[in-house]
Amino acid sequence: MLTIDKINKLIGVTESFHASYKLMEIVNNKIEREKLFGLFLSEQQDLSFDWFTEYFQAEHSDRKGKKQDFTPDGIIRVANGVLGTTDSNADICAGTGGLTIKRYSENPNASFYCEEFSDRALPFLLFNLSIRNVDAIVCHGDSLTRDFKGIYQLIKAEKFSEIVMLKESPDIESETVIMNPPYSMSWNPEKGWIEQERFKAFEALAPKSKSDYAFLLQGLHQLKEYGVMSIILPHGVLFRGSAEGIIRKKLIEMNLLDAVIGLPAKAFLSTDIPTAVLVIKKNRTTKDILFIDASKEFTKYASQNVLEDKHISKILDTFNGRKQIDKFSKSISFDEISENDFNLNIPRYIDTFEPEKVESLDKIKNELAEIDIKIERSQQELSLMLDELVGTTPEADREIKEFAKFFSKRVNPLKNAKKASRGEQLTLL
Repeated sequence: MLTIDKINKLIGVTESFHASYKLMEIVNNKIEREKLFGLFLSEQQDLSFDWFTEYFQAEHSDRKGKKQDFTPDGIIRVANGVLGTTDSNADICAGTGGLTIKRYSENPNASFYCEEFSDRALPFLLFNLSIRNVDAIVCHGDSLTRDFKGIYQLIKAEKFSEIVMLKESPDIESETVIMNPPYSMSWNPEKGWIEQERFKAFEALAPKSKSDYAFLLQGLHQLKEYGVMSIILPHGVLFRGSAEGIIRKKLIEMNLLDAVIGLPAKAFLSTDIPTAVLVIKKNRTTKDILFIDASKEFTKYASQNVLEDKHISKILDTFNGRKQIDKFSKSISFDEISENDFNLNIPRYIDTFEPEKVESLDKIKNELAEIDIKIERSQQELSLMLDELVGTTPEADREIKEFAKFFSKRVNPLKNAKKASRGEQLTLL
């Protein structure tokens, strides 16, 4: 088990905030890099998942400033599972590489392209790819402005990938794109960007306060013909209006949106935000959109909701078979979505309401009888208490007498009403 202390010890630091800088030094030195790989592999041999997700989330992520939420394994498996296997994959906002590693584990011979903004995440990403001997291009910089301060090529070798620096970012399109961008992060697009190829067809730029659709369109721009993309985003992208509504409408009219998969809230380590996986496909042959409401598909562990094997299998089986399951999934026609003003809010299309169970009349009757007995006992106890108070002072006696008269007026009508009601019921029967 690679604990925080164990990872820090292997890297050679005593405090976690030094780890990124130290690791970058090691990654850039082939001898030191391969020595460190050996130490890690002596502790952990399973290369099918990102060893650093929880470590980086706990020690290095910036939830408030950069909206960093590193993807839990269950959501990674859903986002990966809807894509199938391909020979090339792009991961925009790659973090430490969790989504890419899952793609790699299914096809180690594929080529990979990653973009990552964070200086702290980048060394872990390069480490993760090189130790797995991945063929990849890694661009260090801003995916939206396209300003990169470092471009790395990882070249598959005998055991571990070689790492070399490139001067320019190659223009790469991939068969699949997988993304978990920062949710609703602000950005500052220039006015002329609407004329850029990645945005022009959608007639609007994502609002400055929420860059979700900017990331989606950037991923779409890097997708090959007949390619598939899965992107994890907050539910707001399904129904927010203004510029986002314009972009969403164009996506649907251009027949690019294939499925919407709602995920449980509290599935991430550092945020309660409920998310959805949007599946984008180029050159679709049908115009329906599959909606899956998997918001209840989880097992609760402490404060986190976890997607387990049974939940993931249900989601992916439903997606791959485009199954229609009551209260879980439904294919919705373009016309119906158009009638709903291109609002994709999942409850509009999948009714998950469960009627409250109605108790039997016998049970209700027995409960009423028990309540009557309790009321009768309380009345008797109150009468005894009042009797005990009589004779203390003339003033108290007057108050008790008035209260007893008031109490008698309240109790007797209630008794008579109950008798009348029961009599009417017997008459009806």
